[in-house]
Amino acid sequence: MPRLAPVPFRAILALIGFTAIVAQIVLMRELMVVSYGNEISLGVMLASWLLWTALGSNFLGKLAVRARDPARVMAFLQVILALIFPTTVMAVRASRGVLRAIPGEILGPVPMLLTSLLTLSCFCAVSGCLFAAGSRLYAQQGESSSPVATSSVYLLEAAGSALGGILASLVLIRYFTSMQVALLVSFLNLMAAASLAIRTVSRRRALVAILLGIFVLVGLPVARRLETISLARLWPGFRLVAARNSVYGNLAVVETPGSRSLFENGLLMFNAPDPAAAEEAVHFALLQHPSPKSLLLIGGGASGSLLQALQHPSLKRVDYVELDPTVPDLAEQYFSQQWAAARADPRVHVHNADGRLFLKSTDRTFDVILINLPDPQTAQLNRFYTLEFFREAAEKLNSGGVFSFQLRAAEEYISPELGDFLRCVNRTLREVFPVVTTIPGESVHFFAAKQAGGLTENPQELISRLRSRHIETRYVREYYIPFRMMPDRMLDLSRQIEPRNDTPVNRDFSPIAYYFDVALWSTQFNQGYRRIFESIARVNFGYVMAWLGVLLLAIGAGIHWLPRRAARPRASAAFCTAATGFTLIGLEVLLLLGFQAIYGYVYHQLAIVIAFFMVGMALGSWWRLRQSSGFPAAFDRKMLTLAGLQMVGALSPILLYVLFVLLSGIRNPMGLTLVSQVLFPVLALASGLLGGYQFPLASEVFFAGSKSASAGLGTLYAVDLLGACLGALAVSAVLLPVFGFLRSAVLIGAVNLAPGLLAWVAFEGAAPQE
Repeated sequence: MPRLAPVPFRAILALIGFTAIVAQIVLMRELMVVSYGNEISLGVMLASWLLWTALGSNFLGKLAVRARDPARVMAFLQVILALIFPTTVMAVRASRGVLRAIPGEILGPVPMLLTSLLTLSCFCAVSGCLFAAGSRLYAQQGESSSPVATSSVYLLEAAGSALGGILASLVLIRYFTSMQVALLVSFLNLMAAASLAIRTVSRRRALVAILLGIFVLVGLPVARRLETISLARLWPGFRLVAARNSVYGNLAVVETPGSRSLFENGLLMFNAPDPAAAEEAVHFALLQHPSPKSLLLIGGGASGSLLQALQHPSLKRVDYVELDPTVPDLAEQYFSQQWAAARADPRVHVHNADGRLFLKSTDRTFDVILINLPDPQTAQLNRFYTLEFFREAAEKLNSGGVFSFQLRAAEEYISPELGDFLRCVNRTLREVFPVVTTIPGESVHFFAAKQAGGLTENPQELISRLRSRHIETRYVREYYIPFRMMPDRMLDLSRQIEPRNDTPVNRDFSPIAYYFDVALWSTQFNQGYRRIFESIARVNFGYVMAWLGVLLLAIGAGIHWLPRRAARPRASAAFCTAATGFTLIGLEVLLLLGFQAIYGYVYHQLAIVIAFFMVGMALGSWWRLRQSSGFPAAFDRKMLTLAGLQMVGALSPILLYVLFVLLSGIRNPMGLTLVSQVLFPVLALASGLLGGYQFPLASEVFFAGSKSASAGLGTLYAVDLLGACLGALAVSAVLLPVFGFLRSAVLIGAVNLAPGLLAWVAFEGAAPQE
């Protein structure tokens, strides 16, 4: 077989990681539109992705590595992948029609899981198989051993993933549609397949790949039209007016006779015109203040609420904070009646920034701070309902100032799940503000003040202020305010949401309100889901740790007493790799959520953190490969190092939590800049370094004594992905919302103890038999 040029060959291998990460970003965003964009849905999607990739690497990979001509196999797989990627985008968008879900409807956990498993299966399985085929080709080209081949491909894949993550997050998603991105990546894979074919297979096959690539490239201008047609299928009964890809999500403006709606990731942000919602969003809070001069409005202003707020004549300045700059752009084009006059008002100052970061870093103080955001359905939104955020808001309130937000509720009956949720938020708010009152309804309005007498529960006082300010409203007026503030209704609500002794406080690093809201979300579908969430919440963390310890020790004991002594190091290496995969995904989630809690949700910074994580993995692999080639260590030394790495993995999440606590008090802009732009990328690099170094070392142990040069080339990679699959589900769906950061960090660390102990004790001085 002819030898391939080193640089193009390595670029082709790096393309495996590049393709995988770009496709993951694009397809995850598409699935969020179809299903629901909270951490549980993301955990399910990511777990499905990792599961199918692992299965492809192990089972399809075994077929790929047995082929006589791995270059032909790899070229064939890249052509298949190029065809599957755009097809998968179309399949995801068509899935809502198959499920007969109406626009804006939230899918339950089971349909969400089935959709993810079915739509991602083909792409991920082929992508996983590519790793095994690439490792086999690398071993053949360089006449390398199995551990060197798998470690080298792992390094190149990580490097390609780092590059793909940065390009996709900061360039491709911003300026291209999902279909265009899919076709661009498909073109790259077809050219790679042609490069392999023209050097190793036949010019005829290379010509086919090139012609397919030209067809894909020519089709790029047509892709936008195809994008519009496929997106329209997501909105039956609506006319799709506009669709935009923002770095923060997929935005769609749809129209029915008489109204327009803005959806983000498939969920309704607002309807317009909707004067009732716009009036309620701001007037209750502003009327609580006798003469508001400054207002901070975080979110929701484009729906008409900002225009309503400007009717208060005493307001001299309004700071409106909107995270996604695409929202004001769309509002200017398609919601001009609600937005244009407000944006042109000289009192309005629009800030495209994370609301919490703005509040933390601004020098201004405000008479009224109004949070006009959805409920804490995600960990990112939960940051606006925590003890730490309420303290930050209290610091920026002027004397006599009012802090307010609203949460969904019910007019008459408050269910046990809704009661738990509202009591948690109420208790958290009362920990900071001595004066708190609420107004009942379909949405509960919370008002808080730092001084006694800062709030009123007298509806006539609010009506008097409404009249004196000459505010024109259709709903929040003389007949409506007394109805909403009937004394018996207010007293009944107060009793139902009065915190109990066991009501927890919602914190940045213990986001229990997010869990309560997810439990409330689950009741929309099936009582079985509610019982599952309730059961999880009742589980004692000590029992969880005990059962985890028993399971891990049982696995370790089973490996220790394997009949074949030579198989024990191999199984031990796989055990360590699975634990490291679990730990790495946990560290990545902790890093991202910790970054949001301490600094804020700034998309390009998060992309940099993820990229540094992948760079760390590449550097770790390179470091270990360099060591093993220059200074090969004895087998027992490798086992000792592997055990040491598991101990580092056990300590890392706990040290990360301690560091988060120390950093959470930073307020000054310089300190926040250093933390976000220097410290977090360094932490991500170090976390990735751990996994990148461990995999080649585990490969050396795993393949030691192997009789076949190509046996199991994709197996260890599959084990790594399966560990990450379990981590993605456990950390995002259960550990963080139920147990918080500290206990999650302890459990993630504990996963490494049994495999580390196994490597340390059971095989000290042992070597595999040839």
